[in-house]
Amino acid sequence: MRFEIYMHEDSENNVYELASNFALRIVKLYQFLTESKKEYIMSKQLLRSGTSIGANCFEGKNAYSRDDFAFKMSIALKEAGESGFWIDLLHRAAYLSDKEYESLNQDWNHVYAVLVKIVKATKPQIFRINSQENKEH
Repeated sequence: MRFEIYMHEDSENNVYELASNFALRIVKLYQFLTESKKEYIMSKQLLRSGTSIGANCFEGKNAYSRDDFAFKMSIALKEAGESGFWIDLLHRAAYLSDKEYESLNQDWNHVYAVLVKIVKATKPQIFRINSQENKEH
């Protein structure tokens, strides 16, 4: 079994499409790593964080307010950061070839960059949420 699933070019900067396609790629990678490489620990962590990006983007897409959207995107960004760590570690531990790593890392970088832009654009809302929570406690 070879690990080959690439993100679709038509999803350019649509964060939900990017995150969904990335999550699907992570699911395929998890199958590859567990079935072919017998790696279960790091791949499970990546499965959780990588699919969580898409779940939070989906929730953000259906947010009931701009603040809720900003909050979900910030969680998606944190999960993307964690996913990047697991991808790097899987490569350094020789579970991913250089070619597999470069392809996956390129897709990860695209998702991460789009999420950074969204979070920066909604940053004032995130700070407002945090300051309201601090006032309540």
